[in-house]
Amino acid sequence: MNQLKPLLHKTVYIRMTGGKVFEGILTDLGNDILVINDGSHFQYIPLLHIHKIRLSHSADLEMSPNSALSATKQEKTISYRSTLTNAKGLLTRIHVAGKKDIQGYITHVLSDYFTYYSPIYKTLYISFYHLKWLTFYENDQIPFSVDIPVSSAPLSRSWEEQLKKLEGRLVIFDMEEDPDKVGWLKKVESSMIELQTLNGETMYIKSNHLKTVYVP
Repeated sequence: MNQLKPLLHKTVYIRMTGGKVFEGILTDLGNDILVINDGSHFQYIPLLHIHKIRLSHSADLEMSPNSALSATKQEKTISYRSTLTNAKGLLTRIHVAGKKDIQGYITHVLSDYFTYYSPIYKTLYISFYHLKWLTFYENDQIPFSVDIPVSSAPLSRSWEEQLKKLEGRLVIFDMEEDPDKVGWLKKVESSMIELQTLNGETMYIKSNHLKTVYVP
């Protein structure tokens, strides 16, 4: 991403999908992800969801000592997949859908989705293409820790194949932000899912538009 290299180590303004705005120091840059420090945390942001980025008109920020220490631990060439892989087993905060963040742990990274263990939602399946941003907690900021259960159930490599394994189950898509995405998953075929909602209606939804799924 050579066009953005002149912005490295400068304070930038970023507008995201949904209108979310970040301001911080651009500390790292890859082909599909960038990292900013807002003075408190590092925010890992896939480029897919960035609508625009420019120099900030605000006063330059300063990285906190803890954040600066974390920055030295980052690998030389950053990528979206390597960020997810390196986050496995570490407490993170992520944003995927709706207005709320999720706290928990990345447990597996597959070809086009990853699994995430949340104390509230338990195991979530999350599409690569819908993660908006990810934040690591510093050691002295961790609000809780949990024992992550070990599942013996095999995972499919792809998002659609994993959805097929949930056929016949009651599922909740996209963090309940839409009541039409809660119900019994009847069939997955040719990137289309058939869902019987709780009020008995049948919905057909393109699987690539689904962000998350979990089984209650």
